Amino acid sequence: MTTKLLIIEDDVSIAKGLYEYFNNENYEVLTSHNGEEGYLLACNSKADLIILDLMLPGKNGMEICRDLRMQKNSTPILMLTSKGDEIDKIIGLEIGADDYVTKPFSLRELSARVKAILRRNIYTATDIEEINFDNISINFKKQEAFKNKNPLDFSTMEFKILKYFSIHEGEVITREMLLDEVWGFENYPTTRTVDNFILSLRKQVEENPSAPKHLLTIHKAGYKFVK
Repeated sequence: MTTKLLIIEDDVSIAKGLYEYFNNENYEVLTSHNGEEGYLLACNSKADLIILDLMLPGKNGMEICRDLRMQKNSTPILMLTSKGDEIDKIIGLEIGADDYVTKPFSLRELSARVKAILRRNIYTATDIEEINFDNISINFKKQEAFKNKNPLDFSTMEFKILKYFSIHEGEVITREMLLDEVWGFENYPTTRTVDNFILSLRKQVEENPSAPKHLLTIHKAGYKFVK
């Protein structure tokens, strides 16, 4: 089955170059130069991965990413950002982007990132579908979670983190492992984002977040999940 890419990029020359490159790499490629149109395509095209420019007319990349994740659309998103937009990168990753590449970029680097995200997505999509512990029930396939039969409002990234922990139950997981294998990038400038996500998850799944039983901190090492 051919892998489908959706490229949302308002610079026509960049979009054309990406189309030609990935088309020659045997991907099925859709393109859009407008945020509103791109968002509709992202909702309806069943793409395997979205390459999303940050600055777009109509609806910017941050808004597209946020709205897709709010709609529980888990299609991997690789953001294209301008050099120096560090805050935008951080916010984009926190709302559910899977990776980012800074302009100007090489096509070889972009292709490698695309392939890495697709490999990772296949891995995480097939290993575990559901987990239950204490009064918590999580269905990763449906992206639904309940505590005492009441729904929990997890973000797409929170589902990904919990799924990764579930696959590696009982193992010590470093912040760098989470950044590399869940977020999917190697040079993120801080691990504070990981800590913020763990804090948010503890508030939702732990009876006493200040004394967690499931999402444990391992001193000077990282975290561990136990049922």
